[in-house]
Amino acid sequence: MGRMKKVTVLSRFCGNLYLFFMKLLNIVTMRRLLTRVLNRVLLSELFTPLMGIEAEIHTQGRRKLVVGLGNPGMEGTRHSVGMAVLGALAARLGVADRWRGDKHVSGEVIVSEVQQTHVVLLRPRLLMNINGVSVAKAAGKYGIRPEDILLVHDELDKPLGKIVIKHGGSARGHNGVRSCVDCLQTDVMPRLRVGIGRPTGKTPVERHVLGRFSSEEKKVLESVLVQSVDLLLSQLSQEDSQQESQPPSSPAGGRQAAQKRKETERSSSPAEISAATQC
Repeated sequence: MGRMKKVTVLSRFCGNLYLFFMKLLNIVTMRRLLTRVLNRVLLSELFTPLMGIEAEIHTQGRRKLVVGLGNPGMEGTRHSVGMAVLGALAARLGVADRWRGDKHVSGEVIVSEVQQTHVVLLRPRLLMNINGVSVAKAAGKYGIRPEDILLVHDELDKPLGKIVIKHGGSARGHNGVRSCVDCLQTDVMPRLRVGIGRPTGKTPVERHVLGRFSSEEKKVLESVLVQSVDLLLSQLSQEDSQQESQPPSSPAGGRQAAQKRKETERSSSPAEISAATQC
């Protein structure tokens, strides 16, 4: 009798645990679905006439788009480190005072040039989960192909001090990248992934990514920003022939192509990484 009671209790526990995870899965699924719907609604406001005008303006030379993913009003947080990198890039190019709001792309932009390549810098003014709307609008306005869009974003699975170039592929759980993939309907966009490390102890991931860098982390971040800009300029300066040799982008082919490419990694000195991991 006692054994039957234990089996019943265990069965109820497993049943309740299953229901809990199913509810949690439904919440996550619903959240993603709502975000996708919101992406579609906002993208329905695309400005076809202006797209044509901008296409005429930028007809000469290669065009590339560099995007710093993040949350507006939350600059300086780990989740918005992509914006910090973009700010450092603008400073290196000597155009940091040229940011201007563009309501047509729901963001702030700078149009510059790197070795005869037209480069558009974009800081979305939408929440991270719908950053892709701003990216898709800017790509349409300036006539830029998905494979020429470089996304800069934070990366939990890399320690602070390590930066990685990833050539397309899945979003790996990053909501901003997922929004870009959804809105552009392809995953071929290269990304500069800037490590921020995972939280230590019992600190929730959400609090960690939305928190600001500690004083020790800021010392490492200075070097990270310099190396990130170096890597971005290297990517932007690549010969057009290399880019032209890549196959056209497609929603189905992006992941397969990405699997055949290797990631390019750079990191700060071991001492800096050690200091970061101790924070």
